[in-house]
Amino acid sequence: MKKTAITTIIIALTAMIAGLLACSDRTGGPGMHSAYYWSTTFRLDDGQRQFMSRHGVKRLYVRYFDVVDNDGGPQPNATVRFAQQPPRGVEVVPTVFVMPNCLGGDVADLAGKVVRRVAQISEQNGIGNVAEMQIDCDWTASTQQAFFAFMRAVRSEARKRRMGTSVTIRLHQLSQTPPPADRGVLMLYNTGDVRSLKCRKPILDIADVRPYLKRLDDYKLPLSAAYPTFRLDVLFREGEFVGIVHRKDEYPILPTDSIAVRQPTLADVMAVKRAVGREDASVNGEIIIYDISSPSYKHFNTKDYEEIFSN
Repeated sequence: MKKTAITTIIIALTAMIAGLLACSDRTGGPGMHSAYYWSTTFRLDDGQRQFMSRHGVKRLYVRYFDVVDNDGGPQPNATVRFAQQPPRGVEVVPTVFVMPNCLGGDVADLAGKVVRRVAQISEQNGIGNVAEMQIDCDWTASTQQAFFAFMRAVRSEARKRRMGTSVTIRLHQLSQTPPPADRGVLMLYNTGDVRSLKCRKPILDIADVRPYLKRLDDYKLPLSAAYPTFRLDVLFREGEFVGIVHRKDEYPILPTDSIAVRQPTLADVMAVKRAVGREDASVNGEIIIYDISSPSYKHFNTKDYEEIFSN
């Protein structure tokens, strides 16, 4: 074998090993503490900063914008405004929510636009050293082919900018082939039917989660785990779902209406965390809180979070 060919093989193997190590590093190893920030305005108050400092949160997944299908095709929507910069020493992972119905056209062109917009927002707001961007999409078997083509294009464009790619993975997606990305985040929330008054634990219930977890051991994509701390106020009228109440004047509320408060308990979170750990302990290498942009994260106290973040 010629020397140049051997050199080429060595370089390729070195790059492959480096990529695997980088992927492992991205999932954090034991003890990576992270959080989502899912809001149209990025501004940390004193409580959020204290939370991050107290619990060693070193990575924030910040929602940058959504991609929605308007009459003119896929368009960015609800772009984040940075009212302040993220704290020093905290890594930002730009996260983009993509509606599946946006994937019916030229997905390569869409991928280029998404990656460029992520880079522009980061540059305009002085957010440097972005090592990864994340795509959040509730794809199904019918949209899998288009989404995977989109992700291959996103991954290619992101690599040109020295960024890795991650994807959110919903429980029902564990039965499918993993998307073409460097790693995933398993969304351990919104596991039940929030529209049903009879469903007392729509955000997280071990009974809903357990049947899917047997697929973890064979899933061919490194995963981190995202656990919920948020609350939902759900409006029902005569037992029928009306909507989720985000503010007092959002819906006219009749005297006979009821608002069901849905929020997981520490016991709910820990039951799922232990079950995940039994199937694949590496998934809990990075614990991500969803999310700290809402005041409802304060429902859990310091000792609760110490238990959630514990190895």
